[in-house]
Amino acid sequence: MISFQHLSKRFGTRQILDDVSFDVQRGEVLFVIGASGVGKSVLIKQVVGFIRPDAGDIFVDGEEVSRLEERELQRVRKKCAMVFQNATLFDAMTCVENVALPLSKHEGLSRSSALARARELLSRVHVEAFAERFPGEIGDGLKKRVAIARALALRPSVVLFDEPTTGLDPVNARRVDRLIAELSAEANVTSVVVSHDLTSIFTIADRIVMLYKGKVRMTGTRDDFRASDDAVVRQFVRGEARGPFET
Repeated sequence: MISFQHLSKRFGTRQILDDVSFDVQRGEVLFVIGASGVGKSVLIKQVVGFIRPDAGDIFVDGEEVSRLEERELQRVRKKCAMVFQNATLFDAMTCVENVALPLSKHEGLSRSSALARARELLSRVHVEAFAERFPGEIGDGLKKRVAIARALALRPSVVLFDEPTTGLDPVNARRVDRLIAELSAEANVTSVVVSHDLTSIFTIADRIVMLYKGKVRMTGTRDDFRASDDAVVRQFVRGEARGPFET
């Protein structure tokens, strides 16, 4: 579904990504892990053109997208929705209005039709009871689920999650995990998840890609990572303070 081919990105004198290549299979939940600042968020933002690579190619469903013009990127962003670390909801709109907005803007639905569809999406992420609340009236876990509902409004094939459980308590974090897994199992949505949350990683990931010093250190399943004899990988996945891992 997505192919990163020899991707490189530098900010100033700092090399963030250095010849990164891997594929994301259709319908899978793939986690991108690594230290803070290693380029995980930079990587997924390049899929939808928020950041441009210095070198390399990104293919989405067979189409090279990293060199498209802004106007052409709009259709890529319909296919590949992004859920940011902060929910980025509009505070002056109710939850249902937030979800209805892209339906009105991009699908041309009437207000009543957009709101009806938005309620269906809120039901899908199990927050329909909060449809008329404003974002400031609900907790962070609910906001994340509303943001996911909004991301699903245009029926994307791919959802890019940037640290979806950061800042959540363990109960709400696991609810978000379950929702991501449901999207893959029930709707065949391909999910790329940037995360440090070891519980999430070792609960719902189909495959994992670890970035280290700008390069792919390891790609594999949860079992592959648990069994790895790479000292850097082992230290990270065990969350150990001592070892060769460098940030």
